[in-house]
Amino acid sequence: MLLSEDTKQRVKVCGIFLLQVYKITTGTMMSLFIPQSCGDRMCSLTENYENSEIYHKTLFYWNTFTLLMFIACYGVELRREEWCVKYLDIDNNYPDNSLKKIIVKEKVLDDKMDKLNVYYYRVLCGTTISYFINNLLTIKMINENYHSNSTISCFTSFTLLVLMKLYNSWIVAYQSVKNDKMMSAYMCEFVSFNVLDEDYVKGKYGGTKNNRLEDIKDEEKPINHEEIIPIISKDS
Repeated sequence: MLLSEDTKQRVKVCGIFLLQVYKITTGTMMSLFIPQSCGDRMCSLTENYENSEIYHKTLFYWNTFTLLMFIACYGVELRREEWCVKYLDIDNNYPDNSLKKIIVKEKVLDDKMDKLNVYYYRVLCGTTISYFINNLLTIKMINENYHSNSTISCFTSFTLLVLMKLYNSWIVAYQSVKNDKMMSAYMCEFVSFNVLDEDYVKGKYGGTKNNRLEDIKDEEKPINHEEIIPIISKDS
């Protein structure tokens, strides 16, 4: 039995969400996953968890709070995505900003869309602030418990992974609120290059050609068939 389009979209969203759980967990619980010094060796995960030093424990609690903020943000994000799959659809025959002109005729859906966008934006703001405080507190821990280059490399890698998530979410949330639209936080379309680059065309043809394929002519000298003398063997 073939899956419906809505079911395919839900499966895709769940798959992407599960892939992001790992990077968010490691990227927020840095007091556990960043290599730290225990004398002349690296602390184990259990030792990081059982560290009773006041600052380390405080950082662990803030890590947990930040992770919970991300979970709340994901909850709103998934709820928003589920609503989109249920009530909206994607049609490449219409421009991206055409939804508002259509949905205004459905007052209930229009109001719900606006509320979901604003709520998502606000929760994302809180999550972002919490995460940056989390990083500042982690930097102090790194300074006190530095072990090796792996400490810095792990911190940098974890931070970049989470920042990529926050950056993508910010684009979705900001554009959705500002332009009164419903951008998906999970489903991104691939694009196909279908014309020649304008700068390339101007450089080669002096701006006399358009970048459509049918406007680009082969400028090589055409073959003069009269100059081609076939070699015919006269031997019978």
